[in-house]
Amino acid sequence: MHSVVVQRNFTVEDFTAGATPDQPTHRQSNVDPAFEARVRQLVADWGAEKSPDLIEEIIITALKMARDKMGTGDLKLMSRSLKEMRYAAKVFSNYRQFRKVCVFGSARTPPSDAQYEVAEEFAREMVAQNYMVITGGGDGIMGAAQKGAGREHGFGLNIRLPFEQRANPIIEGDPKLINFNYFFTRKLNFVKETHAFALFPGGFGTMDEGFEVLTLMQTGKARIIPVVLLDRPGGTYWETWMKFLTDHLFKFGYIGPEDFHFFKRVPNVTEAVREIVDFYRVYQSSRWVGEQLVIRLSQKLSQKAIAELNHHFADIVRSGEIIQCSALRQEKNEPEIWDLPRLALTPHRRSFGRFRQLIDAINAAELSS
Repeated sequence: MHSVVVQRNFTVEDFTAGATPDQPTHRQSNVDPAFEARVRQLVADWGAEKSPDLIEEIIITALKMARDKMGTGDLKLMSRSLKEMRYAAKVFSNYRQFRKVCVFGSARTPPSDAQYEVAEEFAREMVAQNYMVITGGGDGIMGAAQKGAGREHGFGLNIRLPFEQRANPIIEGDPKLINFNYFFTRKLNFVKETHAFALFPGGFGTMDEGFEVLTLMQTGKARIIPVVLLDRPGGTYWETWMKFLTDHLFKFGYIGPEDFHFFKRVPNVTEAVREIVDFYRVYQSSRWVGEQLVIRLSQKLSQKAIAELNHHFADIVRSGEIIQCSALRQEKNEPEIWDLPRLALTPHRRSFGRFRQLIDAINAAELSS
């Protein structure tokens, strides 16, 4: 069994990479000040030391629902959603120091299928690279990946269905198995908690999850991370999928050429693992600070590399240029990566596929001696 090694200079990331900077940092409320003071005291009495203002906001929002006289159905939906998100965050909080890869694929793939063997091998190799593995918790491709990862290194995000979906034997009964009632809370956690995606052939669910991830990256609503497409040896599933994208979505102008950089078809497990691991070779993470995109690096780039980045990516820079710098004052809430070198730029917030190309160029760039 592989052991998981804690990764250095790793931080808990906002899955949007801070992509909503215009939202107010404090509550805009028309609630009576005396009532707000009562809520504030309640939160203090409970012992909420971290971000108590946000806890207060959640409480006041809940009380506003009562004032709005919402129906029981709406209240049940919101209550259960919040409970599911809270519990999932609690489970994942114990494993923030590890990067994770999320595996999507059909629950109907039998163990005799070559795809099953590929998924099992892929998960095993990612664990060898000190990653943990997230699946939907079911059988088929999910069960294969769970088997390859092993119980210790796997998470199962199971969905309650009236048929078909049950936890696979590897993850069943494990504290890292999380059962969701709603697809949307489950999908949120897939995106929020992972650092790479691996897609195997599947049906509506796989397509739904895959396109969701691509849409969020394309629109700048989620941080850019690797997406690899795997199949059985000689399989044509993703070739057919690519033909649909090219002959219909692209030719009709529904997606642009830069959108094809969000994912990569890979011929085998070795290439899939390399694509994911190399993505974090120099690039560490990124976040928005106001209008600036700050890219954190594990190593400093040479001045020649910075000049080449400015030459090749001038089209995405709205003002100024790409510079190499130290941590910005606004990043002081991430002390564990404070000493890492940065790149900072003020880009246009569009064509996010070019941002993926920028990350690839950073990883291939000349390092400072």
